Amino acid sequence: MTGLAEILAAAARLQGQLLDTPCVESRTLSQITGCQVYLKFENLQFTASFKERGACNKLALLSAAQHDRGDRPAIRGVVAMSAGNHAQGVAYHAQRLGLRAVIVMPRFTPGVKVERTRSFGAEVVLHGDTLEEARSHALALAAGEQLEFVHPYDDEAIIAGQGTVGLEMLRQVPGLDTLVVAVGGGGLIAGVAAAAKALKPAIQVIGVQALRFPNMFNAIKHTELPQGGSTIAEGIAVGRPGKLTQPMIERYVDDLLLVDEGDIEQAIVMLLEIEKTLVEGAGAAALAALLKEPERFAGRKVGLVLGGGNIDPMLLAAIIHRGMVRAGRLARLRVCARDVPGSLARITAIVGEAGANIDEVHHQRAFTLLAAQNVEIELVIQTRGRRHVQAVLDALHEAGFEAQEQ
Repeated sequence: MTGLAEILAAAARLQGQLLDTPCVESRTLSQITGCQVYLKFENLQFTASFKERGACNKLALLSAAQHDRGDRPAIRGVVAMSAGNHAQGVAYHAQRLGLRAVIVMPRFTPGVKVERTRSFGAEVVLHGDTLEEARSHALALAAGEQLEFVHPYDDEAIIAGQGTVGLEMLRQVPGLDTLVVAVGGGGLIAGVAAAAKALKPAIQVIGVQALRFPNMFNAIKHTELPQGGSTIAEGIAVGRPGKLTQPMIERYVDDLLLVDEGDIEQAIVMLLEIEKTLVEGAGAAALAALLKEPERFAGRKVGLVLGGGNIDPMLLAAIIHRGMVRAGRLARLRVCARDVPGSLARITAIVGEAGANIDEVHHQRAFTLLAAQNVEIELVIQTRGRRHVQAVLDALHEAGFEAQEQ
């Protein structure tokens, strides 16, 4: 089982090869959640993910071993299976260390991720429609071409590399009494928890999984929650727990929490708006847990790992809009009025005088149950929040219009 000695050795090995990311307090998030919140910005790594740590540690060990063997290396490079951050971490550090890298990705992988991985000099092989099919092909390539398979989480060197996050957090903020870490296959939390518990046995380590992929939650808590479907936290959408990571989580992690899609979306938007930092779904899961269960962390000094910042721009745009709707800053109103000249002008004037901005206007005459001489007008408006929405509705009511939020 990976321990403090292996993690300290990994930290020495990684020195100067990747970023020692900041871990700083967010005063605003602390006020909102009722605890002291410290953010570990792993989204600032060169490939925008903590995955670099494990990949670099593993490849550095392989590179050193290969040099020791002289002219007859036992391996001819590395192969990995990933559709995201692990692929980029392996590709980037393989290029730095002069190792051949083959990355097997499912055929559905977005083109931007494929090209980003290729840009680091990796040979990308698109195979299969699922991660499992891609994994099987990667293992076949490993055997056939004498490549070392680099597992995304079920590898002692990977776990030790990820554990350096915990070392840095406790060095930067020694007073932390709680760490909250997202869980997919478990490599990150296993390493972080092993390091943290060795340095500070009383510290609490809390894992967070997406409700749609509770693989580790089911394994540890002996539940049978359904699993599958799409999630914005695709970085932790793992089908099965790691064989090495599960016993470490059972030993070192104090509890596991589940968050749903809305919680994660809210966390992404808050980090973007408050901290001006871009975090992907998996990277925002830790904050989502604080927002969902603030009483659990009240008064504590909590360190959150922002695991990565690789998110599709179109998905981010959708999340921002949905967040504005939840906050009442983007609202849809239905207003009923007489279908006569000037009605729309009066309605828009009232909305403007109330301080709201109109995004969209749609007249509905045919698909309505109103009397034929009436019209239903749908407005999408920008506001300052829920109270402002109500103020706009009150102004329309006072002017004699029937109006409601949809």
